[in-house]
Amino acid sequence: MIIEYIRYRIAEPDREAFEAAYARAAVPLAAAPECVDFELAGCAEDPGAYILRITWTSQKAHLEGFRGGPHFPGFLAEITPYVNAIEEMRHYRRTPVVGAGSAVPTLYDWAGGAEAFDRLTVAFYAKVLADDVVGPLFAGMDPEHPAHVALWLAEVFGGPNRYSTERGGYHHMVGQHVGKSITEPQRRRWINLLLDAADEVELPADPEFRAAFVSYVEWGTRLALANSQPGARPPLHAPMPHWGWGVAPPYRPAS
Repeated sequence: MIIEYIRYRIAEPDREAFEAAYARAAVPLAAAPECVDFELAGCAEDPGAYILRITWTSQKAHLEGFRGGPHFPGFLAEITPYVNAIEEMRHYRRTPVVGAGSAVPTLYDWAGGAEAFDRLTVAFYAKVLADDVVGPLFAGMDPEHPAHVALWLAEVFGGPNRYSTERGGYHHMVGQHVGKSITEPQRRRWINLLLDAADEVELPADPEFRAAFVSYVEWGTRLALANSQPGARPPLHAPMPHWGWGVAPPYRPAS
């Protein structure tokens, strides 16, 4: 992906009309398959300064796909009166320097921290061992297994990296699934039991948390299903997944 920044200098009498024009231009922009997301921001210290940020799937997709496509004319028609007010229009590549501040709580903190995930896995594996569909996968389960999975979930959702430092991280977890031949009914039952346990131990029930929680569970169990099949050769040294509010982490192979 590539990020385009367009900096505008807008005179005071034109600012309301400028913002209204971009509100209209947002319609064809959002419809363009080359556009990932966008945001228009006005400067708090200098009200005449605006920055439009547009994330494109690629620079070529923007310059050739979007500008040569059916959505560009409608977009251009709205912003044409302000083209001469552009001070900069460039594409920027992403760098590895990314992060999140502490103002938004992690899913780990929102759930209630380590104690919440310990309660969850204890309740969950009690259900698993009594279940006739998924229970056979856990015959002879280590009594410490629920605590280990609690460490995994805690780290995935933004908590301490204890699973990586104490249990071997992603490599160890993948190894637990290789050769198990998990079936789709077993995957579905695993999810249902986990969600039942989440209700039982009263994990936060707000839609935002549960949506992110279920998103990870779907993602993780589908990987486990694929990795467990005969002949599967999953990557053993992929990064530890870290889940946020409604964000699925992209897979980036370890170098």
